[in-house]
Amino acid sequence: MSDAEWVLLLSRGQFALTMGMHITLAALTLGLAPFLLWFEARWLWGKQPGAREALRFWLKIFALTVAIGAVSGVVMEVQFGTHWSGLSQKVGGVIGPLLFYEVLVAFFLESGLTGVMLFGMGKIRPGVHFIVTGFVTLGALLSAFWILAANSWLQTPTGFSRDESGRFLPESWAMVLSAPSFPFRFSHMLLASLIAAAFMIAGVAARRLLHDAQEQAARRMLTAALSFTLVAVPLQILVGDLHGENTLAHQPAKLAAIEGSWHPPAPGDGEPLRLFAIPEQQAQRNRLELAIPDIASLYLRHNLSGHIKSLSEFDAQDIPPVAPVFFAFRLMVGLGVAMLLASLIANVQHWRGRLVASRPLLRMLVWLSPAGFVAMLAGWLVTEIGRQPWTVYGMLRTADSLSPLSLSTTVAILAAILLVYGLSFALGLRYLLRLVSAPLQPKGDVVTQEIRTTP
Repeated sequence: MSDAEWVLLLSRGQFALTMGMHITLAALTLGLAPFLLWFEARWLWGKQPGAREALRFWLKIFALTVAIGAVSGVVMEVQFGTHWSGLSQKVGGVIGPLLFYEVLVAFFLESGLTGVMLFGMGKIRPGVHFIVTGFVTLGALLSAFWILAANSWLQTPTGFSRDESGRFLPESWAMVLSAPSFPFRFSHMLLASLIAAAFMIAGVAARRLLHDAQEQAARRMLTAALSFTLVAVPLQILVGDLHGENTLAHQPAKLAAIEGSWHPPAPGDGEPLRLFAIPEQQAQRNRLELAIPDIASLYLRHNLSGHIKSLSEFDAQDIPPVAPVFFAFRLMVGLGVAMLLASLIANVQHWRGRLVASRPLLRMLVWLSPAGFVAMLAGWLVTEIGRQPWTVYGMLRTADSLSPLSLSTTVAILAAILLVYGLSFALGLRYLLRLVSAPLQPKGDVVTQEIRTTP
C-alpha cells in the first residue's frame, strides 16, 4: 500500500479504537443511571431491603466510569481536528453545534452533578439527592441524544444545502434533528445500553450470591436487572427489525453486506438466511456458505419471495468491507439470542423461587455479564464499517475527509493514543474489578469507608 493508504487505514483504526472504548463507557453511564434512580426510589419509598446498599455500590462504579469517560471523550473529539480536518471543514456547520450542545447541555449536567450524587449521600436531604440522581440520568440521556443526532445525520443526511466549496450548511435544524435513521438509531442504542448495564448488574449480583446467598443488596440487583431484561430484550428485537427496514430504505449497500448477498436470487426464490459464510470481496462470492432458503425475505420484506438489492448491483468502489460487517452482525444477533434465552430461563427460575439456589444458572449470568457490551460494539461495527466508503453517506468519501498527515506523524500519534488509553483503561479496569469485589458497607460514608475496605 502507498503511504496515503496507510495513513487512511491507521487513522480509521485509531478512531475505531478510541470510539469503541469511549462508547462502552458512555453506554455504561447511560444504562446504569436509570438503575441508580430505581434503587434510590425503592430505598426512599419502598423501604426494600438492600436497595440502599445496591445504590451506594453502583454509585462508585458510575462515578469511576464518568471520570474515565471524560478523558476518553476529549481524546476522541480532538481527532476531528488532527485526523479529520476535511470532514470538519465540510460538515462543521452541521455537526459542530450538535457536539457543542452535547458538551454544554448534557456533559456538564451529568459530570457536574455526579460529584454531588456521590459525595452528597448522608449530607443532603434524601429527596434532594433523588432529584440530583434524576438530573444525572437526564444528562446521560441528553448526551446520547445529541451524539446520536450527529451520527444519524452523517448516516442519513437531511435538512442541508451545499455552497460552492462543497460545505454542508444547515437549512432546517428540525430536519437535521429528524434525520430518517435517528428515531431507530436512538431507541436502539438506548435499549442496548440499558440491556448491557442490566446484564452487567445481573452478572455482578450473581457472582456475589455465589459467595453469599443471603446478601440482600445482590438479591435486589438481580431481581431488578432480570425483570427489566424480560421486557427490554424482546423490545430491542422489534426495534432492530424496524431499524433494518430503515437501513433497507436508506443504506441498501450496508444491508446487502449484512446479508452477504452478492447476487440476486433465482427468479421465484426468496433471500436465503446465511447462517455462516466466508465473504470474498474481490471474487464477489461466499465460500463455505450455510444458508436456509427464503427465510431472510421473511424478516427483510415480510414475505417469502421479496428481494433486496444485492452487492453486485452497486459500483465496486461504493461497496463496504463485507466480511467484518457480515460477521459482526451475526455476533450481535447471536449474543442477543443468548441474552433472550438467559433472561427467560432466569426469570422462570426466579418466579419458582429457585434462582439463587441454582448455581449453574448464576454462573451462566456471570459469564454473560459483558455480553451486552460486546453485542453493542458489534452493532457499532456494523453501523460504521457498513457506512464505508462514506463519512457523509453517499456525499462525502472517507478518503476525502482525512487531514494531510504524514505517515510518521500518524504512527507517532497512534502510539501516544495507545499509551494514554492503555494506561487509563488498565488502571480503570483494575479499580473497577476491586470495587465489584469489595464487601458492601451498610453504614458509614459512601466513599471513605468503602474504599478503605477495598482489598
